[in-house]
Amino acid sequence: MTSAILPTYARYQLAFDRGEGAWLITASGDKYLDFGGGIAVASLGYNHPHLVDALIQQAQKLWHTSNLFQIPLGETFARRLVDATFADNVFFTNSGAEALELTIKMARKWNSANGAPERFHIITFEGAFHGRTLATIAAGGNAKYLDGFGPKMPGFDQVPFGDLEAVKAAIGPQTGAILVEPIQGEGGIRVGAPEFIRGLRALCDEHKLLLCFDEVQCGMGRTGKFFAYERYGVAPDILASAKGIGGGFPLGAVLSTAEAGKGMGLGTHGTTYGGNPLAMACGNAVLDILLAPGFLDDVARKGLLLRQSLAGLAAEHPDVIAEIRGEGLMQGIKLRVPNADFASAARAEKLIVIPAADNVVRIIPPLIVSEDEIREGVRRLGAACAHFEVAATPKGKLGADS
Repeated sequence: MTSAILPTYARYQLAFDRGEGAWLITASGDKYLDFGGGIAVASLGYNHPHLVDALIQQAQKLWHTSNLFQIPLGETFARRLVDATFADNVFFTNSGAEALELTIKMARKWNSANGAPERFHIITFEGAFHGRTLATIAAGGNAKYLDGFGPKMPGFDQVPFGDLEAVKAAIGPQTGAILVEPIQGEGGIRVGAPEFIRGLRALCDEHKLLLCFDEVQCGMGRTGKFFAYERYGVAPDILASAKGIGGGFPLGAVLSTAEAGKGMGLGTHGTTYGGNPLAMACGNAVLDILLAPGFLDDVARKGLLLRQSLAGLAAEHPDVIAEIRGEGLMQGIKLRVPNADFASAARAEKLIVIPAADNVVRIIPPLIVSEDEIREGVRRLGAACAHFEVAATPKGKLGADS
């Protein structure tokens, strides 16, 4: 039967019925080790008892009231985020794209509130991905995503990622902010160098610009820190979060300083579902785990094991793997073979990896993945590499024992 879903996805011929920890399970019982984490969403894996219990308890009480009323769980969640970060304020959304939309609006509004409405331009970076709305595809600048949707929304000036001199040259009288992923996810796990990220902070301070971080993919413990900005010793003025923040429940958030948010008064922004009781119960449950003593240290330790194991894999398969890049449990394998073919070979080994730009596959397992599961996943990655090495063996070059 032909699907009734709008055909915007090239879905794999694979469906899952349930999940357990870092594993996805089909209706027939086949188990796949998930090194994709729902594209960094399933931060606590699948069927985590604390997250399930929080959702069930809240579902039996109240799902939705609208933001016309107080939502105590949201007040608690926001306070916990503020206490754990640079931020003074939080706004809850349903997705990363919505969080980025507000980030863009907030940056423009801040300049307008300071008497400079002409400073609505935001410097963004090649290879970035900020979402699929009209504003966020303009910010990302990817021609593939812009094609056919009319004139590109104005106000975004793209420069090469990592090029501080290009950023300096792009700053002009209309520039009001800089928007950057400290670690590009969709762009191929490209890690911003410390001197680059710190240089952006210095330029923003010098030119009175807002520094905005997109941590939709690299935040929420993914790098072994609560947010990736902590790795650089500088803080943004605005930060967009989503994906892992809800553990799989649709949830996003914008964190900001009081100064950056000062233009956002009554009626300047809103959302129907954002911050509803179900979402807030899930968000608080995720924080219970992530902020528990030792949890992020454990993520960092497992991230080091993953990185070292992948480095060993690259040394064993130099004809397949060109480079390993990333931080913590956010690693990328740059390949010498097509990444879509490699992802298919991994699925043949019952392992899920996620393709990205720059011919990379992402390794972004749930944060609760075990050391043994990391080793098993790397073993399966090695088996996927062998698919290509066997295929490349010249005819007539059989082994001595053949």
